[in-house]
Amino acid sequence: MSMKQDPQAQALQALRNEIRKHDQAYYVYDAPLISDAEYDALMQALQKLEVDHPELITPDSPTQRVGGAPLPSFASIRHAVPMLSLGNAFEETDILAFDKRVSEGLRNDGLLGLADEVEYNCELKLDGLAIGIRYENGVLTHAATRGDGQTGEDVTSNIRTIASVPLRLQGENLPAVLEVRGEVLMNRQDFLTLNRQQDARGEKVFVNPRNAAAGSLRQLDPRITAKRPLRFFAYGWGDISDFTSPLPLTHADMLAWFSQLGFPLAQERRVVKGAQGLLEFYRHVSHVRASLPYEIDGVVYKVNQLASQRALGFVSRAPRFAVAHKFPAEEVSTQLLGIEVQVGRTGAITPVARLQPVFVGGVTVTNATLHNEDEIRRKDVRIGDTVIVRRAGDVIPEVVRPLPELRPADASEFVMVTECPVCGSAIERLPDEAISRCSGGLFCGAQRKQSLLHAASRKALDIEGLGEKIIDQLVEQGWVHSLADLYRLSVEKVMGLERMGRKSAENLVNALEKSKQVELSRLIYALGIRHVGETTARDLARYFGSLAALGQATEEDLLKVPEVGPAVSGSIRRFFAEPHNQEVVADLLQVGLQPKQVEKSSNDTLAGKTFVLTGTLPTWSRDEAGKLIIDAGGKVSGSVSKKTSYVVAGDDAGSKLEKARQLGVNVIDEDELRKILGLS
Repeated sequence: MSMKQDPQAQALQALRNEIRKHDQAYYVYDAPLISDAEYDALMQALQKLEVDHPELITPDSPTQRVGGAPLPSFASIRHAVPMLSLGNAFEETDILAFDKRVSEGLRNDGLLGLADEVEYNCELKLDGLAIGIRYENGVLTHAATRGDGQTGEDVTSNIRTIASVPLRLQGENLPAVLEVRGEVLMNRQDFLTLNRQQDARGEKVFVNPRNAAAGSLRQLDPRITAKRPLRFFAYGWGDISDFTSPLPLTHADMLAWFSQLGFPLAQERRVVKGAQGLLEFYRHVSHVRASLPYEIDGVVYKVNQLASQRALGFVSRAPRFAVAHKFPAEEVSTQLLGIEVQVGRTGAITPVARLQPVFVGGVTVTNATLHNEDEIRRKDVRIGDTVIVRRAGDVIPEVVRPLPELRPADASEFVMVTECPVCGSAIERLPDEAISRCSGGLFCGAQRKQSLLHAASRKALDIEGLGEKIIDQLVEQGWVHSLADLYRLSVEKVMGLERMGRKSAENLVNALEKSKQVELSRLIYALGIRHVGETTARDLARYFGSLAALGQATEEDLLKVPEVGPAVSGSIRRFFAEPHNQEVVADLLQVGLQPKQVEKSSNDTLAGKTFVLTGTLPTWSRDEAGKLIIDAGGKVSGSVSKKTSYVVAGDDAGSKLEKARQLGVNVIDEDELRKILGLS
C-alpha cells in the first residue's frame, strides 16, 4: 500500500497541513484562527500519531522544531550569492543625494523618464541577526548567518526551532532552490520575560533584545535555542534557480510572494515615489517606532523595480539601489570618573573614558572612546565632568561633549602618558599626526599578535601554516613574546597546540626554518616599520644592501633613497633607535635569520615609471610581474591616477582598467610589458 493510500499517512499529512495553516495565520498574518488550547490539541494529536508510526516522521514535520543533540562547533557555509551590507545615511541631505544618484543612473540607462520619479519599496531596519535560509524543492535544508558576507556559520539546527520559519513552503510549482533572507529577532516583551526567567534561575541576563537574539541563535545546543522566543521576518533573497514560473517584477511583489509561501513580513512597509516619499516614510516610522513590538534602528529604501536594481548594480560591498536611513544616536549624560589609555594592535594610543555606568543605545555603558589627545583638548573634557555620551547600534560609545555648567571645582585636565603602559617603550607623536603611538612595535605585548601575523604574511617572511588562530594560541600560551621566539619552537611544543598533530607541527617548524633564508627586502617589510610598505622595503634593500647598514643609517642617508621623504626616514630612525626593537632585531639574527645581502641594482630601465597591475596575466602572477618592474627601477601602485605610466591588464580586469581608460592612461598586456622589460 502506498503512502497516499495508507490511512495513517493520510491522517498525518492532513494534521501537518492543518498545523501549517494555523502557523501561517498566526506568524505571517498575525490573525490566529483557533485558540492556543485548540492548537496544542492538534500538535498533541500529531505527536501521538508520529510516536505510533515513527517511520512516517519527516524532517519538515511541525514536531521536528525541537533541537537535537548539541553541536561540537558551527560549520561554515559559503553563500551562493554574497550577503552584502547596506550603505548608511543619517541626514535628509544624504537621502536627497541617494535619490539623485539613483535617478541619474536610471535615466542614463533609459529606465526612467526625465520627469518621472523613482519608485521605492520602504521597509523597517530590524535590529536583529541577518540570516539566509535555503529551501530545496520547498523543504528547508540549510541556514547560515551573514558572517563576512561570503561565508557564514551553519545554524540550520537552530533555525529549525523557530516557529515562524516554515520548514516546508506553501504552494505549488516552487523553485528547485530558493534562499530567503531576513532577520532573526526577539520582541521587547519576550526579551523582558526571558530576562526575568534567566535572573530567577541565577543565569546571565541579556543587555538588549538584539544580543539576546544573537546569543540564542548561536547556541551549540539547539535545545536551548528552542526554548528562546525568537522570531523571523523575511526581507530579501539570495539564490533562486530552476523556477519555471516568471518571478515578480518588483521588490514589493517579491515580498508578497514570500508571504504566500509562509514567511512573516514586518507590517510597516510602503511603496513610495521620489525623495519626499522616502522622507515621509521615515517621519512616519519615527512617530510609531516606540509602539512597535520589536527594536529597529532605522528604515531601508530599495528601488522597487527589479530590472532597475540589476541596472544600478553594486559598488564595493553594498548595492547602489538601496540605502539604510539610520535613526539619530541616543545620547545620555553621566559622570566621567577617569581617563585611561589603551594600546591598539597597531600601537595607536587611544584615551578611554571610564564612566559612571549608564544605559544608552540598548546597553549599559561604562567606557567610551575619546579618540585622541587633540579631541580631549578641543572638547575641553576634564576628569570629574558630567559628559554627554552617545551610542548608535554597534558603534563604540563616544563622549560627545562635557557640560561645563556642572563642572566640579576639582575637575582635572588629562595628561598624555609618555611611556607605553603595556611595554614601557616611548610613546611618539609626529607633528602632523593626531594619534600617539607606542614605538615598541616588535616588543609590545598589545601589538604582538598583529606584528607576528604581519611578519608571517606572504609578502614578508611567508611562513606557510602560521595563521591567526595558531598565533593567538602561541601568544596566549606565553610561548612567543617576540618574532625571534617563533624560531625557538620545537615540533613537540607545537604539537601541544589545539588541533595540531605531529605532521602539521613538523610542517610549521620546517616552514619557519625555510623562512630564515629570506630576501632582505622581505625582512625589512616583516619588521613592520611604520610607513615602510613592500615597495619602500625593496628600495631600502637595494640602496643599503644589508640590515646593519639600514639600522645605522642617519636621516640624511635615508633621504637619499628614492621615494623616501621626511616622514618615512623619521619613522625608520625612531624604529631603530628604540632599544626594545634593537634587542628583537639582534635576537632574530642570533636565532639564525640570514637575510640575503643585495647589491644596488644598476638596472634603471623603468626609473620614474609607475605601473598598475589588474586582472589575471597569462603566465606571470601579479607578484612576479611587480617584482620584475621594481627590479628594473619602476614602481608598482595599487591605484590608477593621472601619474600612472601604464596599466598592465589581464583577463577579468575590473574597475582599474575602466579608470585607466577614463584618464587616458596607457593600457598594455603582458606581451607589451615583456618588450618594455627587454624580455622578448
